[in-house]
Amino acid sequence: MTGVDMRKYPTEMSEAERYLFDLNGYIIIRNVLTPEEVEECHSAIDAHVNDAVARSDASLRNAVKGSPMYGSGPPRLDLGGIMEWGDVQSRVFKSILAHPRLLPLFHGLLGKGYRLDHIPFVLMNNKGGEGFQLHGGTVDCTSGEYNSNLAYTCHNGSIRSALLGCNVMLVDHNPGDGGFCVVPGSHKSNFKMPPGMVDGVAHSEYIIQPATKAGDVVLFSEGTVHGAMGWQSDQQRRCALYRFAPATMAYGRSYFQGDGTTHDNATLWPSKFYDNLSEAQKAVLEPPYANRLDRPNILEDGGVEITQRSERKRQHDKEVFKTKYF
Repeated sequence: MTGVDMRKYPTEMSEAERYLFDLNGYIIIRNVLTPEEVEECHSAIDAHVNDAVARSDASLRNAVKGSPMYGSGPPRLDLGGIMEWGDVQSRVFKSILAHPRLLPLFHGLLGKGYRLDHIPFVLMNNKGGEGFQLHGGTVDCTSGEYNSNLAYTCHNGSIRSALLGCNVMLVDHNPGDGGFCVVPGSHKSNFKMPPGMVDGVAHSEYIIQPATKAGDVVLFSEGTVHGAMGWQSDQQRRCALYRFAPATMAYGRSYFQGDGTTHDNATLWPSKFYDNLSEAQKAVLEPPYANRLDRPNILEDGGVEITQRSERKRQHDKEVFKTKYF
């Protein structure tokens, strides 16, 4: 989003946003995308819709038949490639990486130097389409085991989520439509869920489907138990899902090149990800490593600053380890 006037956006996560996220484990940010940007996304999706892959096989189904998450049977459709469709069709999808409205929340929830962790994609459902059984939790909602990969902490007013989901809503999700659902506050739960709850057949009054409009963004800790209800609207459900992590953390491994292989120890996303990115957007594609080791950090004004140790310390490392970084 080059040329954006950063002055019309907040530069820090507000006290209200901090409170609501810490309370619930998720937050809705309204009107992140304009109606024109939403339409750009739909046009791009329409051009590639035949590439969507249905989760038809029994082993790919995400919900138990007959449960509220299952819908009436049609499988979910997954569409990849949204970062690789060229200057026009990928523009809005790439803008999410360092969107000025989201930047203070990314910094407030992940810290400076936050990074993209998974390859983004679009989820689609036709009417009756399958949702997703409840999953996640800092304490796994099914096994009851502590899940450090999805940890959530808040110390001295500083929130950190080990993995942050970012759902960009491209159609309205009205009450009762289905789609993304969440158990508010479950990022702080110490126990697994009681029988039947992960399928929505027990204690369903505690499972919330937030009402959102096209252009809204839902940020949620992956440590907050979440899923999706079967889709009930006549309009095709469409949302773009991203996941971000703090500078030193990784859950996914897509940055080891898009085909899952490594070449000369390269750490690169698929090459088309990098086309026409701003410096701030490029910074979000860095692999995991500490800020002090020459990591580009996005500033409040959207610029980028390299954080590093003194020249003498860097030279000492070279002398000791015979390489730039230890």
